[in-house]
Amino acid sequence: MVTEEEVKKLVAQFGYEDTARKCTVYQLLSFFAQAAFGQWNSYRHGTLQTSQCGLPKMDYSSLSKKAKNVPFEIFKQLFHLYVQKCNRRTQRKLKFPKELLITDSTKITVGVGRLPWAPLKGSRAGVKVNVAFRPSIGSCIKL
Repeated sequence: MVTEEEVKKLVAQFGYEDTARKCTVYQLLSFFAQAAFGQWNSYRHGTLQTSQCGLPKMDYSSLSKKAKNVPFEIFKQLFHLYVQKCNRRTQRKLKFPKELLITDSTKITVGVGRLPWAPLKGSRAGVKVNVAFRPSIGSCIKL
């Protein structure tokens, strides 16, 4: 849906210098899209799948570093670009919110003695914490 030229143009708008040869912002975006479609478990799992979907072979640590270094605003604008390209009927059906949220889901594990009501695996217990963050106003939302 989004061409490499459109991504390069957007990256230039934010002044981000894409110096990588193997893992550009466009390839990272393609990796994320394939990971979502294929429901890949992790960067490591995804790097084993890249050759099957036409992406260049990349190391999982390179992907992780690249994802960390690319400014969030670039991906926010790419998401908005995707939404703009959807036709009106699709936009209404999906009911996209006006504002994009940053979400995180973290598993907190402890010994089973500390949380006996939340057994996880073996002698471990744990809970999963879901958080959404609104970057525009700097506040968290409880999920």
